[in-house]
Amino acid sequence: MSMIGILLRVTAIELEAFRTDSSLLIEKLNNEEEPNLIDIDKAWAGIIFLIDKQTIYDGPDSILFGRRVIDRKQDLGYGPAYYFIPDQVKESNERILRISEEELRNNYDAKAMMEAEVYPEIWEDEEAGFNYLLSFFKKVQSFYAKASSNNEAIITFLN
Repeated sequence: MSMIGILLRVTAIELEAFRTDSSLLIEKLNNEEEPNLIDIDKAWAGIIFLIDKQTIYDGPDSILFGRRVIDRKQDLGYGPAYYFIPDQVKESNERILRISEEELRNNYDAKAMMEAEVYPEIWEDEEAGFNYLLSFFKKVQSFYAKASSNNEAIITFLN
């Protein structure tokens, strides 16, 4: 089994509806043509490590997973969905827009990532590992920029 990171852009109204009735989130996710959803494959843990210099378990929040949960009882594959309200999305967007490829490359430390057991533990080939993360980081940057400009919330989960 793989732990795939999923991000979904939603309006503040949709977010409140999902918080009230989490089954509505399942309905939205069952739409295979959902245009506001991206799959960041297994890169989520590496992206967190490059940006926050921590694993998902180390800090209070990460750029991809906050501590606000839609429904603790709802399991979307590997636990519940987390969310960021529009103001948090704007703050995160400002932060990640300032991160350069050079900064990410400087933060890439295959040995440290392997020692920290950063999922999926494929970091020994530094060039391939970095390029894998960079391609998905660019998708995350674009995703956050669009959510921020649309004043949207972001829901994240592992599937």
